[in-house]
Amino acid sequence: MTDLEIARKASLKPIAEIAAKLGIPQHSLEPYGKSKAKLPLNLIDKTQAAKAKLVLVSAISPTPAGEGKTTMSIGLTEGLNLLGKKTTVVLREPSLGPVFGIKGGATGGGHAQVLPMEDINLHFTGDFAAIEKAHNLLAALIDNNIQSKTNTLQLDPRTISWKRVVDMNDRSLRNIIVGLGGTGSGIPRETGFDITAASEIMAILCLAEDLLDLKTRLGNIFIGYTFDKQPIYAKDLKAQGAMTALLKDAVKPNLVQTMEGNPAIIHGGPFANIAQGTNSVIATRMGMTLSDYVVTEAGFGFDLGAEKFFDIKCQSAGISPSVVVLTTTIRALKYHGGAALSDLKSPDSEVLRKGMPNLEKHLENIKQFNVTPIIAINKFLTDSDEEIAVIQATAKKLGVAVAIANVWEQGGNGALDLAQKVIDIADAAHQPFTPMYDWKSPVKEKIETIAKKIYGAKHVDYTAQAKQDLKKIADLGLEHLAICIAKTQKSLSDNPKLLGRPKDFMITVRQIEIAAGAGFLVPITGNIMRMPGLPAHPASEHIDIDKDGVISGLF
Repeated sequence: MTDLEIARKASLKPIAEIAAKLGIPQHSLEPYGKSKAKLPLNLIDKTQAAKAKLVLVSAISPTPAGEGKTTMSIGLTEGLNLLGKKTTVVLREPSLGPVFGIKGGATGGGHAQVLPMEDINLHFTGDFAAIEKAHNLLAALIDNNIQSKTNTLQLDPRTISWKRVVDMNDRSLRNIIVGLGGTGSGIPRETGFDITAASEIMAILCLAEDLLDLKTRLGNIFIGYTFDKQPIYAKDLKAQGAMTALLKDAVKPNLVQTMEGNPAIIHGGPFANIAQGTNSVIATRMGMTLSDYVVTEAGFGFDLGAEKFFDIKCQSAGISPSVVVLTTTIRALKYHGGAALSDLKSPDSEVLRKGMPNLEKHLENIKQFNVTPIIAINKFLTDSDEEIAVIQATAKKLGVAVAIANVWEQGGNGALDLAQKVIDIADAAHQPFTPMYDWKSPVKEKIETIAKKIYGAKHVDYTAQAKQDLKKIADLGLEHLAICIAKTQKSLSDNPKLLGRPKDFMITVRQIEIAAGAGFLVPITGNIMRMPGLPAHPASEHIDIDKDGVISGLF
Protein backbone atom coordinates (compact mmCIF):
# COMPACT_ATOMS: atom_id res chain seq x y z
CA MET A 1 0.00 0.00 0.00
CA THR A 2 1.13 3.56 -0.71
CA ASP A 3 1.15 6.20 2.05
CA LEU A 4 -1.95 7.74 0.46
CA GLU A 5 -3.80 4.41 0.44
CA ILE A 6 -2.90 3.89 4.10
CA ALA A 7 -4.16 7.41 4.90
CA ARG A 8 -7.44 6.73 3.10
CA LYS A 9 -8.01 3.49 4.99
CA ALA A 10 -7.09 5.03 8.36
CA SER A 11 -9.39 8.03 7.91
CA LEU A 12 -12.54 6.08 7.00
CA LYS A 13 -15.19 6.57 9.68
CA PRO A 14 -18.51 4.73 10.26
CA ILE A 15 -21.21 6.39 8.16
CA ALA A 16 -23.40 7.00 11.23
CA GLU A 17 -20.64 9.25 12.60
CA ILE A 18 -20.67 11.32 9.38
CA ALA A 19 -24.47 11.52 9.46
CA ALA A 20 -24.34 12.80 13.04
CA LYS A 21 -22.36 15.83 11.82
CA LEU A 22 -25.40 16.74 9.74
CA GLY A 23 -27.85 16.07 12.56
CA ILE A 24 -29.19 12.90 10.91
CA PRO A 25 -30.25 10.23 13.44
CA GLN A 26 -28.99 6.72 12.76
CA HIS A 27 -32.53 5.35 12.35
CA SER A 28 -33.03 7.65 9.33
CA LEU A 29 -30.07 6.15 7.46
CA GLU A 30 -30.38 3.32 4.96
CA PRO A 31 -26.86 1.81 5.26
CA TYR A 32 -25.05 0.18 2.35
CA GLY A 33 -22.26 -1.47 4.34
CA LYS A 34 -20.26 0.40 6.99
CA SER A 35 -19.29 3.51 5.03
CA LYS A 36 -22.16 4.33 2.66
CA ALA A 37 -25.83 5.13 3.16
CA LYS A 38 -28.93 6.28 1.33
CA LEU A 39 -30.72 9.38 2.64
CA PRO A 40 -34.54 9.42 2.70
CA LEU A 41 -36.18 12.29 0.84
CA ASN A 42 -38.21 13.35 3.88
CA LEU A 43 -35.05 14.93 5.30
CA ILE A 44 -35.33 17.73 2.71
CA ASP A 45 -36.74 21.03 3.95
CA LYS A 46 -36.98 23.65 1.19
CA THR A 47 -37.38 26.50 3.68
CA GLN A 48 -34.23 25.49 5.50
CA ALA A 49 -32.39 24.89 2.21
CA ALA A 50 -33.09 28.46 1.10
CA LYS A 51 -30.90 29.73 3.97
CA ALA A 52 -27.76 27.87 2.83
CA LYS A 53 -24.98 29.28 0.65
CA LEU A 54 -24.47 27.38 -2.62
CA VAL A 55 -20.97 27.45 -4.11
CA LEU A 56 -20.54 26.31 -7.72
CA VAL A 57 -17.13 25.04 -8.85
CA SER A 58 -16.52 25.22 -12.60
CA ALA A 59 -13.44 25.49 -14.81
CA ILE A 60 -11.87 27.04 -17.88
CA SER A 61 -11.87 24.99 -21.10
CA PRO A 62 -10.02 21.82 -20.09
CA THR A 63 -7.15 19.76 -21.41
CA PRO A 64 -8.02 16.11 -22.18
CA ALA A 65 -7.04 15.15 -18.60
CA GLY A 66 -9.41 17.66 -16.97
CA GLU A 67 -8.48 20.50 -14.62
CA GLY A 68 -9.45 19.09 -11.22
CA LYS A 69 -12.93 20.47 -10.47
CA THR A 70 -13.81 17.51 -8.28
CA THR A 71 -10.50 17.70 -6.40
CA MET A 72 -11.00 21.46 -5.98
CA SER A 73 -14.59 20.99 -4.76
CA ILE A 74 -13.51 18.48 -2.13
CA GLY A 75 -10.49 20.51 -1.02
CA LEU A 76 -12.60 23.66 -0.75
CA THR A 77 -15.14 21.79 1.37
CA GLU A 78 -12.37 20.68 3.73
CA GLY A 79 -11.11 24.27 3.94
CA LEU A 80 -14.55 25.70 4.71
CA ASN A 81 -15.03 23.14 7.49
CA LEU A 82 -11.61 24.01 8.93
CA LEU A 83 -12.79 27.66 9.09
CA GLY A 84 -15.83 26.60 11.10
CA LYS A 85 -18.43 26.54 8.33
CA LYS A 86 -20.71 23.49 8.33
CA THR A 87 -20.16 22.41 4.72
CA THR A 88 -21.10 19.45 2.55
CA VAL A 89 -19.73 18.67 -0.89
CA VAL A 90 -22.32 17.42 -3.38
CA LEU A 91 -20.97 15.63 -6.45
CA ARG A 92 -21.87 13.42 -9.40
CA GLU A 93 -21.36 9.66 -9.40
CA PRO A 94 -18.58 8.38 -11.67
CA SER A 95 -19.42 6.44 -14.83
CA LEU A 96 -17.61 3.16 -15.43
CA GLY A 97 -16.88 4.29 -18.99
CA PRO A 98 -14.32 6.96 -18.02
CA VAL A 99 -13.18 4.93 -14.99
CA PHE A 100 -12.04 2.08 -17.26
CA GLY A 101 -11.30 4.37 -20.22
CA ILE A 102 -9.12 7.48 -20.31
CA LYS A 103 -9.65 9.42 -17.09
CA GLY A 104 -9.70 6.66 -14.48
CA GLY A 105 -11.52 7.32 -11.19
CA ALA A 106 -13.51 10.47 -10.45
CA THR A 107 -13.42 10.85 -6.69
CA GLY A 108 -10.87 13.64 -6.45
CA GLY A 109 -7.14 13.18 -6.00
CA GLY A 110 -4.27 13.27 -3.53
CA HIS A 111 -5.44 14.50 -0.13
CA ALA A 112 -8.73 15.82 -1.52
CA GLN A 113 -10.78 12.68 -2.10
CA VAL A 114 -14.15 11.22 -1.21
CA LEU A 115 -14.27 7.77 0.40
CA PRO A 116 -14.62 4.84 -0.01
CA MET A 117 -13.20 5.69 -3.43
CA GLU A 118 -13.09 2.09 -4.71
CA ASP A 119 -16.82 1.59 -4.04
CA ILE A 120 -17.80 5.01 -5.41
CA ASN A 121 -15.85 4.46 -8.63
CA LEU A 122 -17.27 0.98 -9.19
CA HIS A 123 -20.85 -0.17 -8.44
CA PHE A 124 -21.42 2.18 -5.47
CA THR A 125 -25.06 1.73 -4.35
CA GLY A 126 -26.39 0.52 -7.70
CA ASP A 127 -27.91 3.79 -8.97
CA PHE A 128 -26.43 3.46 -12.46
CA ALA A 129 -27.60 -0.15 -12.71
CA ALA A 130 -31.14 0.89 -11.77
CA ILE A 131 -31.13 3.68 -14.36
CA GLU A 132 -29.84 1.24 -16.97
CA LYS A 133 -32.61 -1.26 -16.15
CA ALA A 134 -35.35 1.38 -16.26
CA HIS A 135 -34.06 2.67 -19.60
CA ASN A 136 -33.83 -0.82 -21.12
CA LEU A 137 -37.26 -1.77 -19.79
CA LEU A 138 -38.73 1.01 -21.90
CA ALA A 139 -36.69 -0.19 -24.90
CA ALA A 140 -38.02 -3.73 -24.41
CA LEU A 141 -41.62 -2.46 -24.12
CA ILE A 142 -41.21 -0.49 -27.35
CA ASP A 143 -39.95 -3.50 -29.31
CA ASN A 144 -42.57 -5.74 -27.72
CA ASN A 145 -45.32 -3.38 -28.87
CA ILE A 146 -43.90 -3.20 -32.39
CA GLN A 147 -43.76 -6.98 -32.86
CA SER A 148 -47.12 -7.67 -31.20
CA LYS A 149 -49.82 -8.79 -33.60
CA THR A 150 -52.18 -6.31 -32.01
CA ASN A 151 -49.65 -3.40 -31.87
CA THR A 152 -52.40 -1.26 -30.40
CA LEU A 153 -50.30 1.89 -30.58
CA GLN A 154 -49.41 1.41 -34.26
CA LEU A 155 -45.84 2.53 -33.56
CA ASP A 156 -43.83 3.30 -36.67
CA PRO A 157 -40.38 1.70 -36.07
CA ARG A 158 -38.74 4.19 -38.45
CA THR A 159 -39.49 7.07 -36.06
CA ILE A 160 -38.18 5.52 -32.83
CA SER A 161 -35.03 7.12 -31.47
CA TRP A 162 -34.95 5.38 -28.05
CA LYS A 163 -31.85 3.18 -27.87
CA ARG A 164 -30.54 0.91 -25.13
CA VAL A 165 -27.81 1.81 -22.62
CA VAL A 166 -24.88 0.17 -20.85
CA ASP A 167 -22.42 1.78 -18.41
CA MET A 168 -19.29 0.96 -20.38
CA ASN A 169 -17.28 2.46 -23.22
CA ASP A 170 -18.00 0.04 -26.09
CA ARG A 171 -17.86 1.55 -29.56
CA SER A 172 -18.96 -1.71 -31.21
CA LEU A 173 -22.46 -1.19 -29.78
CA ARG A 174 -23.01 2.27 -31.27
CA ASN A 175 -24.97 0.91 -34.22
CA ILE A 176 -26.65 -2.49 -34.15
CA ILE A 177 -29.64 -4.36 -35.59
CA VAL A 178 -32.17 -5.93 -33.23
CA GLY A 179 -35.01 -8.34 -33.90
CA LEU A 180 -33.07 -10.91 -35.96
CA GLY A 181 -33.95 -14.58 -35.74
CA GLY A 182 -37.17 -14.83 -37.69
CA THR A 183 -40.79 -15.03 -36.54
CA GLY A 184 -41.21 -14.58 -32.81
CA SER A 185 -37.93 -12.74 -32.32
CA GLY A 186 -39.18 -9.27 -33.12
CA ILE A 187 -39.16 -6.86 -36.03
CA PRO A 188 -35.63 -6.23 -37.38
CA ARG A 189 -34.65 -2.60 -37.10
CA GLU A 190 -31.54 -0.47 -36.71
CA THR A 191 -30.77 0.91 -33.26
CA GLY A 192 -27.78 1.03 -30.90
CA PHE A 193 -26.46 1.60 -27.39
CA ASP A 194 -25.60 4.81 -25.56
CA ILE A 195 -23.61 4.96 -22.35
CA THR A 196 -25.82 5.07 -19.23
CA ALA A 197 -24.66 8.56 -18.25
CA ALA A 198 -26.12 9.83 -21.56
CA SER A 199 -29.56 8.32 -20.90
CA GLU A 200 -32.47 10.73 -20.67
CA ILE A 201 -33.48 8.84 -17.55
CA MET A 202 -30.23 9.95 -15.92
CA ALA A 203 -31.09 13.55 -16.79
CA ILE A 204 -34.64 13.06 -15.52
CA LEU A 205 -33.50 11.57 -12.21
CA CYS A 206 -31.20 14.55 -11.66
CA LEU A 207 -33.94 17.13 -12.30
CA ALA A 208 -36.84 15.41 -10.52
CA GLU A 209 -38.27 17.03 -7.40
CA ASP A 210 -39.42 13.79 -5.77
CA LEU A 211 -40.64 10.28 -6.60
CA LEU A 212 -43.97 11.38 -8.09
CA ASP A 213 -42.34 14.08 -10.21
CA LEU A 214 -39.88 11.42 -11.39
CA LYS A 215 -42.79 9.21 -12.48
CA THR A 216 -44.48 12.06 -14.33
CA ARG A 217 -41.27 12.97 -16.14
CA LEU A 218 -40.65 9.34 -17.12
CA GLY A 219 -44.13 9.20 -18.61
CA ASN A 220 -43.34 12.28 -20.70
CA ILE A 221 -40.41 10.65 -22.54
CA PHE A 222 -41.00 11.11 -26.27
CA ILE A 223 -40.66 7.81 -28.16
CA GLY A 224 -41.73 8.46 -31.75
CA TYR A 225 -44.80 8.51 -33.94
CA THR A 226 -47.59 6.20 -35.03
CA PHE A 227 -48.02 5.36 -38.70
CA ASP A 228 -50.58 8.19 -38.92
CA LYS A 229 -48.08 10.71 -37.41
CA GLN A 230 -49.45 10.87 -33.87
CA PRO A 231 -46.81 11.37 -31.12
CA ILE A 232 -46.21 8.52 -28.67
CA TYR A 233 -44.83 8.95 -25.14
CA ALA A 234 -43.73 6.42 -22.51
CA LYS A 235 -47.03 6.92 -20.68
CA ASP A 236 -48.84 5.60 -23.77
CA LEU A 237 -47.05 2.28 -23.12
CA LYS A 238 -48.02 2.51 -19.42
CA ALA A 239 -44.29 2.26 -18.70
CA GLN A 240 -43.77 4.98 -16.10
CA GLY A 241 -45.00 3.03 -13.06
CA ALA A 242 -42.66 0.06 -13.54
CA MET A 243 -39.76 2.32 -14.49
CA THR A 244 -40.23 4.37 -11.33
CA ALA A 245 -40.43 1.18 -9.24
CA LEU A 246 -36.97 0.26 -10.52
CA LEU A 247 -35.72 3.69 -9.44
CA LYS A 248 -37.31 3.81 -5.97
CA ASP A 249 -33.92 3.57 -4.23
CA ALA A 250 -31.84 5.25 -6.94
CA VAL A 251 -33.78 8.49 -6.38
CA LYS A 252 -32.33 8.73 -2.86
CA PRO A 253 -28.96 10.53 -2.51
CA ASN A 254 -25.88 8.71 -1.23
CA LEU A 255 -23.99 9.85 1.87
CA VAL A 256 -20.23 9.18 2.05
CA GLN A 257 -17.28 11.18 3.43
CA THR A 258 -14.18 13.15 2.56
CA MET A 259 -10.67 12.13 3.64
CA GLU A 260 -10.92 14.63 6.50
CA GLY A 261 -14.18 13.15 7.73
CA ASN A 262 -16.61 15.71 6.36
CA PRO A 263 -19.96 14.86 4.72
CA ALA A 264 -20.17 14.20 0.99
CA ILE A 265 -23.39 13.56 -0.92
CA ILE A 266 -22.96 11.88 -4.29
CA HIS A 267 -25.90 11.34 -6.61
CA GLY A 268 -26.52 11.03 -10.35
CA GLY A 269 -24.06 11.50 -13.16
CA PRO A 270 -25.29 13.02 -16.45
CA PHE A 271 -22.67 13.93 -19.04
CA ALA A 272 -22.07 17.65 -19.54
CA ASN A 273 -21.66 17.65 -23.31
CA ILE A 274 -24.96 15.83 -23.94
CA ALA A 275 -26.98 16.58 -20.76
CA GLN A 276 -26.84 19.02 -17.82
CA GLY A 277 -23.59 17.68 -16.31
CA THR A 278 -24.36 18.09 -12.62
CA ASN A 279 -25.67 16.10 -9.67
CA SER A 280 -29.34 15.83 -8.79
CA VAL A 281 -31.61 18.62 -7.60
CA ILE A 282 -32.60 16.31 -4.75
CA ALA A 283 -28.97 15.87 -3.62
CA THR A 284 -28.26 19.60 -3.79
CA ARG A 285 -31.39 20.41 -1.78
CA MET A 286 -30.50 17.69 0.72
CA GLY A 287 -27.07 19.24 1.24
CA MET A 288 -28.53 22.74 1.53
CA THR A 289 -31.06 21.51 4.10
CA LEU A 290 -28.41 19.93 6.30
CA SER A 291 -25.50 22.41 5.92
CA ASP A 292 -24.73 26.11 6.00
CA TYR A 293 -22.59 25.85 2.86
CA VAL A 294 -22.80 23.43 -0.06
CA VAL A 295 -20.01 23.06 -2.60
CA THR A 296 -20.98 21.47 -5.91
CA GLU A 297 -19.46 21.18 -9.38
CA ALA A 298 -20.65 21.28 -12.97
CA GLY A 299 -18.98 19.25 -15.69
CA PHE A 300 -16.30 20.44 -18.10
CA GLY A 301 -15.81 24.20 -18.67
CA PHE A 302 -18.19 26.97 -17.64
CA ASP A 303 -19.57 27.17 -21.18
CA LEU A 304 -21.01 23.66 -20.86
CA GLY A 305 -21.84 22.35 -17.39
CA ALA A 306 -22.11 25.66 -15.58
CA GLU A 307 -24.30 27.36 -18.20
CA LYS A 308 -26.64 24.36 -17.99
CA PHE A 309 -26.40 24.40 -14.20
CA PHE A 310 -27.76 27.94 -14.18
CA ASP A 311 -30.22 27.85 -17.07
CA ILE A 312 -31.61 24.33 -16.58
CA LYS A 313 -31.03 23.09 -13.03
CA CYS A 314 -31.26 26.38 -11.14
CA GLN A 315 -34.22 27.70 -13.14
CA SER A 316 -36.01 24.37 -12.71
CA ALA A 317 -35.32 24.05 -8.98
CA GLY A 318 -35.44 27.71 -7.98
CA ILE A 319 -31.97 27.74 -6.43
CA SER A 320 -29.16 30.25 -6.90
CA PRO A 321 -25.38 30.01 -6.31
CA SER A 322 -23.79 32.75 -4.23
CA VAL A 323 -20.38 32.50 -5.87
CA VAL A 324 -18.60 30.63 -8.71
CA VAL A 325 -15.12 29.19 -8.19
CA LEU A 326 -13.39 28.97 -11.57
CA THR A 327 -10.82 26.18 -11.44
CA THR A 328 -7.82 27.30 -13.47
CA THR A 329 -4.60 25.48 -14.29
CA ILE A 330 -1.45 26.84 -15.81
CA ARG A 331 -1.19 23.78 -18.04
CA ALA A 332 -4.64 24.44 -19.55
CA LEU A 333 -3.85 28.09 -20.22
CA LYS A 334 -0.60 27.09 -21.95
CA TYR A 335 -2.56 24.52 -23.96
CA HIS A 336 -4.91 27.29 -25.11
CA GLY A 337 -1.90 29.45 -25.84
CA GLY A 338 -0.68 26.90 -28.38
CA ALA A 339 1.63 24.62 -26.38
CA ALA A 340 1.68 20.93 -27.26
CA LEU A 341 0.38 18.49 -24.64
CA SER A 342 3.91 17.15 -24.25
CA ASP A 343 5.23 20.61 -23.36
CA LEU A 344 2.70 21.63 -20.69
CA LYS A 345 5.05 20.84 -17.80
CA SER A 346 7.76 23.19 -19.11
CA PRO A 347 7.61 26.77 -17.74
CA ASP A 348 6.60 29.25 -20.47
CA SER A 349 5.05 32.54 -19.35
CA GLU A 350 4.79 33.85 -22.89
CA VAL A 351 2.65 31.02 -24.20
CA LEU A 352 0.64 31.23 -20.96
CA ARG A 353 -0.18 34.88 -21.74
CA LYS A 354 -1.44 33.82 -25.16
CA GLY A 355 -3.89 31.47 -23.48
CA MET A 356 -5.24 34.01 -20.97
CA PRO A 357 -8.16 35.12 -23.21
CA ASN A 358 -9.81 31.74 -22.52
CA LEU A 359 -9.81 32.51 -18.78
CA GLU A 360 -11.05 36.05 -19.45
CA LYS A 361 -14.00 34.80 -21.51
CA HIS A 362 -15.11 32.37 -18.79
CA LEU A 363 -14.94 35.17 -16.22
CA GLU A 364 -17.09 37.34 -18.49
CA ASN A 365 -19.60 34.51 -18.77
CA ILE A 366 -19.89 34.15 -14.99
CA LYS A 367 -20.51 37.87 -14.62
CA GLN A 368 -23.26 37.70 -17.26
CA PHE A 369 -25.24 35.60 -14.77
CA ASN A 370 -24.79 38.37 -12.16
CA VAL A 371 -22.66 36.12 -9.94
CA THR A 372 -19.20 36.95 -8.59
CA PRO A 373 -16.32 34.70 -9.71
CA ILE A 374 -13.17 33.63 -7.88
CA ILE A 375 -10.16 32.26 -9.75
CA ALA A 376 -8.82 29.15 -8.02
CA ILE A 377 -5.37 28.23 -9.31
CA ASN A 378 -5.12 24.46 -9.01
CA LYS A 379 -1.41 24.32 -8.29
CA PHE A 380 0.85 21.68 -9.85
CA LEU A 381 4.48 21.01 -8.91
CA THR A 382 5.60 22.19 -12.35
CA ASP A 383 3.98 25.65 -12.02
CA SER A 384 6.54 28.45 -11.79
CA ASP A 385 6.16 31.58 -9.64
CA GLU A 386 6.40 33.71 -12.77
CA GLU A 387 3.50 31.84 -14.38
CA ILE A 388 1.36 32.18 -11.27
CA ALA A 389 2.13 35.91 -11.22
CA VAL A 390 0.73 36.25 -14.77
CA ILE A 391 -2.66 34.95 -13.62
CA GLN A 392 -2.58 37.09 -10.48
CA ALA A 393 -1.85 40.20 -12.54
CA THR A 394 -4.78 39.46 -14.87
CA ALA A 395 -7.06 38.92 -11.88
CA LYS A 396 -6.01 42.25 -10.40
CA LYS A 397 -6.60 44.02 -13.73
CA LEU A 398 -10.10 42.53 -13.97
CA GLY A 399 -10.95 43.12 -10.31
CA VAL A 400 -11.45 39.40 -9.65
CA ALA A 401 -10.39 37.58 -6.49
CA VAL A 402 -7.74 34.88 -6.96
CA ALA A 403 -6.36 32.18 -4.67
CA ILE A 404 -3.73 29.49 -5.01
CA ALA A 405 -5.16 26.13 -3.96
CA ASN A 406 -2.77 23.27 -3.30
CA VAL A 407 -5.47 20.81 -2.23
CA TRP A 408 -3.98 17.72 -3.90
CA GLU A 409 -0.94 17.90 -1.64
CA GLN A 410 -2.37 19.59 1.47
CA GLY A 411 -6.11 18.86 1.51
CA GLY A 412 -8.16 21.47 3.37
CA ASN A 413 -5.07 23.32 4.58
CA GLY A 414 -4.23 24.03 0.97
CA ALA A 415 -7.58 25.76 0.44
CA LEU A 416 -7.82 28.08 3.44
CA ASP A 417 -7.19 31.25 1.45
CA LEU A 418 -9.71 30.18 -1.19
CA ALA A 419 -12.24 29.21 1.48
CA GLN A 420 -11.99 32.59 3.21
CA LYS A 421 -12.52 34.41 -0.10
CA VAL A 422 -15.54 32.20 -0.81
CA ILE A 423 -17.01 33.08 2.61
CA ASP A 424 -16.44 36.80 2.10
CA ILE A 425 -18.13 36.85 -1.32
CA ALA A 426 -20.92 34.38 -0.53
CA ASP A 427 -21.92 36.21 2.67
CA ALA A 428 -22.14 39.48 0.76
CA ALA A 429 -24.26 38.00 -2.07
CA HIS A 430 -27.97 38.74 -1.76
CA GLN A 431 -29.33 38.86 -5.31
CA PRO A 432 -30.35 35.72 -7.24
CA PHE A 433 -28.57 34.98 -10.50
CA THR A 434 -29.81 36.35 -13.82
CA PRO A 435 -30.76 33.59 -16.31
CA MET A 436 -29.29 33.75 -19.79
CA TYR A 437 -32.73 33.31 -21.41
CA ASP A 438 -36.42 32.88 -20.68
CA TRP A 439 -37.66 29.33 -21.27
CA LYS A 440 -40.75 30.78 -22.98
CA SER A 441 -38.66 32.45 -25.71
CA PRO A 442 -38.58 30.92 -29.23
CA VAL A 443 -36.24 27.94 -29.59
CA LYS A 444 -33.92 29.58 -32.11
CA GLU A 445 -33.66 32.68 -29.92
CA LYS A 446 -32.65 30.57 -26.91
CA ILE A 447 -30.03 28.65 -28.90
CA GLU A 448 -28.57 31.80 -30.42
CA THR A 449 -28.45 33.58 -27.07
CA ILE A 450 -26.24 30.83 -25.64
CA ALA A 451 -24.10 30.54 -28.78
CA LYS A 452 -23.45 34.26 -29.04
CA LYS A 453 -23.28 35.34 -25.40
CA ILE A 454 -21.59 32.30 -23.84
CA TYR A 455 -19.56 30.78 -26.68
CA GLY A 456 -18.83 34.03 -28.52
CA ALA A 457 -20.22 32.87 -31.88
CA LYS A 458 -21.09 35.37 -34.58
CA HIS A 459 -23.80 33.28 -36.25
CA VAL A 460 -25.77 30.03 -35.82
CA ASP A 461 -26.48 27.88 -38.87
CA TYR A 462 -29.14 25.16 -39.01
CA THR A 463 -28.94 22.12 -41.27
CA ALA A 464 -32.01 20.90 -43.15
CA GLN A 465 -32.45 18.20 -40.48
CA ALA A 466 -32.30 20.80 -37.68
CA LYS A 467 -34.94 22.90 -39.43
CA GLN A 468 -37.20 19.85 -39.69
CA ASP A 469 -36.63 19.22 -35.98
CA LEU A 470 -37.63 22.80 -35.16
CA LYS A 471 -40.91 22.24 -36.99
CA LYS A 472 -41.49 18.94 -35.17
CA ILE A 473 -40.85 20.64 -31.82
CA ALA A 474 -43.37 23.35 -32.68
CA ASP A 475 -45.96 20.79 -33.81
CA LEU A 476 -45.55 18.90 -30.54
CA GLY A 477 -45.98 22.09 -28.51
CA LEU A 478 -42.55 21.73 -26.87
CA GLU A 479 -41.06 25.11 -27.71
CA HIS A 480 -41.17 26.12 -24.02
CA LEU A 481 -38.48 23.60 -23.00
CA ALA A 482 -35.00 24.62 -21.85
CA ILE A 483 -31.97 24.31 -24.13
CA CYS A 484 -29.14 21.82 -23.50
CA ILE A 485 -26.60 22.26 -26.30
CA ALA A 486 -24.40 19.24 -27.05
CA LYS A 487 -20.94 20.59 -27.87
CA THR A 488 -17.29 19.70 -27.54
CA GLN A 489 -15.72 20.58 -24.19
CA LYS A 490 -12.34 21.25 -25.81
CA SER A 491 -13.26 24.62 -27.29
CA LEU A 492 -15.65 27.51 -26.72
CA SER A 493 -16.77 26.82 -30.31
CA ASP A 494 -18.11 23.59 -31.81
CA ASN A 495 -14.70 22.89 -33.36
CA PRO A 496 -12.32 21.18 -30.87
CA LYS A 497 -9.31 22.58 -32.76
CA LEU A 498 -10.26 26.22 -32.08
CA LEU A 499 -8.49 26.78 -28.78
CA GLY A 500 -8.11 29.92 -26.69
CA ARG A 501 -10.88 32.43 -27.26
CA PRO A 502 -12.05 32.03 -30.87
CA LYS A 503 -14.03 34.86 -32.42
CA ASP A 504 -16.31 35.39 -35.43
CA PHE A 505 -17.00 31.67 -35.77
CA MET A 506 -20.22 29.96 -36.78
CA ILE A 507 -21.99 27.30 -34.72
CA THR A 508 -23.74 24.64 -36.80
CA VAL A 509 -26.75 22.86 -35.30
CA ARG A 510 -26.97 19.47 -37.03
CA GLN A 511 -30.15 18.24 -35.38
CA ILE A 512 -32.25 18.85 -32.27
CA GLU A 513 -33.21 15.94 -30.06
CA ILE A 514 -36.22 16.01 -27.77
CA ALA A 515 -35.83 15.16 -24.07
CA ALA A 516 -39.38 16.01 -23.05
CA GLY A 517 -39.19 14.01 -19.83
CA ALA A 518 -36.06 15.83 -18.71
CA GLY A 519 -37.61 19.11 -19.80
CA PHE A 520 -35.09 20.25 -22.39
CA LEU A 521 -34.18 20.16 -26.07
CA VAL A 522 -30.73 18.99 -27.18
CA PRO A 523 -29.30 20.89 -30.18
CA ILE A 524 -26.43 18.72 -31.49
CA THR A 525 -23.34 20.56 -32.70
CA GLY A 526 -20.14 18.96 -33.95
CA ASN A 527 -19.47 15.24 -33.54
CA ILE A 528 -20.79 14.25 -30.11
CA MET A 529 -20.48 10.62 -29.02
CA ARG A 530 -23.18 9.18 -26.76
CA MET A 531 -21.18 5.95 -26.68
CA PRO A 532 -17.45 6.63 -26.24
CA GLY A 533 -14.77 4.09 -27.16
CA LEU A 534 -11.82 2.82 -25.19
CA PRO A 535 -8.30 4.10 -25.92
CA ALA A 536 -5.51 1.82 -27.11
CA HIS A 537 -4.33 1.41 -23.52
CA PRO A 538 -7.40 1.89 -21.27
CA ALA A 539 -7.17 2.73 -17.58
CA SER A 540 -8.53 -0.75 -16.83
CA GLU A 541 -5.07 -2.18 -17.62
CA HIS A 542 -3.78 -0.66 -14.37
CA ILE A 543 -6.64 -1.82 -12.12
CA ASP A 544 -6.04 -4.96 -10.06
CA ILE A 545 -7.17 -6.75 -6.90
CA ASP A 546 -5.16 -8.91 -4.47
CA LYS A 547 -6.07 -12.05 -2.49
CA ASP A 548 -7.45 -9.93 0.34
CA GLY A 549 -9.78 -8.02 -1.98
CA VAL A 550 -7.74 -4.82 -1.91
CA ILE A 551 -8.19 -2.92 -5.18
CA SER A 552 -5.36 -0.92 -6.71
CA GLY A 553 -5.00 1.29 -9.76
CA LEU A 554 -8.18 3.35 -9.27
CA PHE A 555 -7.05 6.98 -9.23
